[in-house]
Amino acid sequence: MTTWTAPFIASDADLGSAPILRREFTLDHGHGAVTSATLDVSALGVVEAWLGGTRVSDHLLEPGWTSYEWRLRVVTHDVTEHLTGSGSGEAAVLALVLGKGWAAGRLAWGGGGGWYADEVAGFAELRIVFADGHEQRVATDTDWQALSSAITADQLYDGEDIDARIDDTTWKHPGRIDTAAAVHTVDLGERELVADTVPPVRPLAEIAPVEVWTSPSGATLIDFGVNLVGWIRVTASGASGTVLTLTHAEVLEHDELGTRPLRTAKATDHFTLSGGDDVFEPRFTFHGFRYAQVDGWTGTVDELRAAVTAVQVGSDLARTGTFESSHELLNTFHDNVVRGMQGNFLSVPTDCPQRDERLGWTGDIAAFAPTASYLFDTRAFLGDWLRDVWLEQQHADGIIPFVVPDVLKYSPAEDFGKPDATAIWSDAGVWVPWTLYQAYGDTAVLEEQLDSMTAHLRRIKGHLSPQGLWDTVFQFGDWLDPDAPPEDAAKAKADPGVVATACAYRSATLVAQAARLTGHEAEATEAEELATGLQAAFQEHYVTDGRIRSDCTTVYALAIVFGILSPEDEAAAGDRLAELAEQSGYRISTGFAGTPFITDALTQTGHLDDAYRLLLQTECPSWLYPVTMGATTVWERWDSMLPDGTINPGEMTSFNHYALGAVADWMHRVVGGLSALEPGYASVLIAPQPGGGLTWASTSLDTVHGHVAVRWELVDGELLVRATVPEGVSAVVRLPGAAEQRVGGGTHELRAPAAVPAA
Repeated sequence: MTTWTAPFIASDADLGSAPILRREFTLDHGHGAVTSATLDVSALGVVEAWLGGTRVSDHLLEPGWTSYEWRLRVVTHDVTEHLTGSGSGEAAVLALVLGKGWAAGRLAWGGGGGWYADEVAGFAELRIVFADGHEQRVATDTDWQALSSAITADQLYDGEDIDARIDDTTWKHPGRIDTAAAVHTVDLGERELVADTVPPVRPLAEIAPVEVWTSPSGATLIDFGVNLVGWIRVTASGASGTVLTLTHAEVLEHDELGTRPLRTAKATDHFTLSGGDDVFEPRFTFHGFRYAQVDGWTGTVDELRAAVTAVQVGSDLARTGTFESSHELLNTFHDNVVRGMQGNFLSVPTDCPQRDERLGWTGDIAAFAPTASYLFDTRAFLGDWLRDVWLEQQHADGIIPFVVPDVLKYSPAEDFGKPDATAIWSDAGVWVPWTLYQAYGDTAVLEEQLDSMTAHLRRIKGHLSPQGLWDTVFQFGDWLDPDAPPEDAAKAKADPGVVATACAYRSATLVAQAARLTGHEAEATEAEELATGLQAAFQEHYVTDGRIRSDCTTVYALAIVFGILSPEDEAAAGDRLAELAEQSGYRISTGFAGTPFITDALTQTGHLDDAYRLLLQTECPSWLYPVTMGATTVWERWDSMLPDGTINPGEMTSFNHYALGAVADWMHRVVGGLSALEPGYASVLIAPQPGGGLTWASTSLDTVHGHVAVRWELVDGELLVRATVPEGVSAVVRLPGAAEQRVGGGTHELRAPAAVPAA
């Protein structure tokens, strides 16, 4: 375990810009050439490290966002190449450029910021090893200097201002700088420094504009073709002092930039030209955008098209899962799910990347974790986030907050009353670690999180009504039910007590399994007893003759998938769910609670055709309606944009929210036909269930045991399946109308009679 001893330091002077902390040093004499060098960096704020005149890596927004009150990550870089060729007695410069980031910048929609730090501060420890084994250490201390930079303003929500006229690069190289300010040490208080274990935020792609044009109002607009997260790099030349202003937004409305959904986020960068050839690229902000408006450009439209590039950024997770089919709209929808996840997995799993929010909402990841953990390797990313879940709980009487890290406890943005445990959102503390165990087969995450999981159950238990129901505290319920009014997202058809009690039952059953798997028998028994009581109360107070209180799709979906009903009531619930789906014209009628589970509930109770009809609906509200409207990410609301092309009138509208894309998990397992029979895919189930008029589909997954793939096709009355299974893994094959069989490693060609798929 690494022990760091250097202090954090900050500038004594208000420099009016993002500060540069700088230390010139001389390599120790008489030890030969440098053979290795490592640099550990961190910040209260975000940091970009420079050594030997160049950036030490392409990492962005380090050290990322954690529950800063209690822990800060320290990121380690191999910087040997930055000192290669250097030898004893040579001078070099180590520098840290600091941005406000999440610690010192504004966060949440209530105004204000600096909730974690009132000044930005940096930390560095450089260890240099020479040819003879000698080690030299260069670290932050009060001998460092502080300088102003060309970054005159930076906020994650508002953007970055860069003035090329004052971009003096002499700080990167050895030599005296007389204009520097002194620095002071910053007390970290109770904060612990921890080694960074998560994939870094870095550039993921560069995207050229697809169109540049003049709007009806005379504005110059750029379309990059897809809704992305990042910023725009601009190459420009012009008169000194000319200011280019770039304003970002996800959509157009009335042929102009649609900025209303940003709320108070300015999402605007200002670049001031030097008079020479300039290249501007922000690195201490990010925007969610497809479109940008450029003001101050004096060249032609064609010159602007050549001068701009969108840089997509996000946490660099390894891609693991794929899906394709014969249905092009469905393929586009799946692409949108992937793109939305990439934009919102940025240091923490956020709700949206564009407005004055961008918070780690627990309800969103509770819904989306199975899909996320199929598409990408989320072990380190979500495992680290869960550590903050437990830290927040330990300082909040066991409550898993609405967002993690929980900045809402500081911000006046909190408008939900006194926070307490709430269904789905707080259940993320149980559902996410269970998802990681199922996806990767490692009980370590259950062992690490079991205290958190158990504390959540005890919080629920303390709020049960005399009838044994979880209906006594604030609930989000079936948030964003499409039938709720635009201004009241919680006004859903589903009774919030029904939703919460069903979710509590699911959490209790999962905690019981997790506790037993990790050898905690007392906790397992406690959770099982709670589950038994919740199930009995649910059946007594919410189920009458097979009907569930509030009689809407969400309550049936949750009750069926969570297994809280008797077999007889489950069959009746499935029939009623199918009936309600038909009555809705197979348009979606669920919100955050019901959407991840409705297709599974229909499939589980023998209504596969209804599930396909729901999935493939294109009329609003539906999963594919946004695709028909040109969406390239998943929307927050089913109707974030109305059919007439206007933005939903609700105050809360985003065009990049992954939660409603949770159905992709069902697409992988049921349409594609690949799921785990044992945690971590130690054994797999190959069971495609064709329907909806699809003639082929394929899915694949890089598991901890190797690559698994399934492709099926309907040909001349037969279902042809090609399955690839890793060596050492067995697969159960279940095809319609054929006997179940088991196969081992290798590639297998399988056949079964094909039912005529529903159109």
